[in-house]
Amino acid sequence: QVQLQESGPGLVKASQTLSLTCTVSGGSITSKYYYWSWVRRPPGKGSEWMGAISYDGNTYYDPSLKSRTSISRDTSKNQFTLQLSSVTPEDTAVYYCARDPSRFYTDGPYNGGILAEYDSWGQGTQVTVSS
Repeated sequence: QVQLQESGPGLVKASQTLSLTCTVSGGSITSKYYYWSWVRRPPGKGSEWMGAISYDGNTYYDPSLKSRTSISRDTSKNQFTLQLSSVTPEDTAVYYCARDPSRFYTDGPYNGGILAEYDSWGQGTQVTVSS
């Protein structure tokens, strides 16, 4: 059974870059056809897909965050990383990493799939941006 675990600082100052790592165990991030996503949930709001990296290393981003977001991976460590630059207090949220299996049965442009269909989630990590 695959497990995901987020790690990173819980407090970031405004204008700095938020960096989180997701460590995956029980499965490889290079396994076809899984996509590995970052999702966040701001206080009092719904979940927001931020972006993903595919099993073969391609990256996809939500258009509203694309200019500030970068997702990369280290296959030797079975980890993928989120970087969000120029953060503001509005970026305060619980951040999750998760696995999307939808590419086993769908194709076409990728924009995060359906969060309810994701089959594995990390426990989430609270990130607060101080002004």
